Formats: sequence, C-alpha cells, structure tokens
Amino acid sequence: MTKKKKIDVLLHKYVPKHVLLTKDESDELLMKYKIGVTDLPQMFEKDPVAIAIGAKEGDIVKIIRDSETSVTSVVYYRYVKKEKI
Repeated sequence: MTKKKKIDVLLHKYVPKHVLLTKDESDELLMKYKIGVTDLPQMFEKDPVAIAIGAKEGDIVKIIRDSETSVTSVVYYRYVKKEKI
C-alpha cells in the first residue's frame, strides 16, 4: 500500500491568506454591506483551501491578497457551499 504525501496548500506562494470568519464577524459583514450570503461569490466545501482551514457549508471566508498597486492588500469574501453532484 502506497502512502500519499500530504501537501499543505496554504504554504504555496500563489495561495493568498484565507481566514474563516466567526458567526459574529459574518453577521457584521452582511449587515455592513446589506447583503445575504448568497450575494457573495462562492467556493465549494471540497476546495483544497476550504478543507485546509476547516470551512463548512454556510461559512464565510475572508481572502487577503497582496497587491502591487497603491494599496498593500485587497480583501475578498467567499461563501462556502456544498457542491451539487
């Protein structure tokens, strides 16, 4: 039996920082922008990064990307959902 080598996708240079928001942080974000979770772009629960940070359906993930423009970083949000088969 061959063992698969486990790779930490969060350490890859092209994967930006991902932060799982708490319930309170998620509620605050949705109220601030007056939106619902379905208004956010989505990522699947089986996404390698979602698995690595423990994101489950209904969670909101904050993605912080470095920027080479006048700002140092750009923040994005994703709603985690199950992939329909």
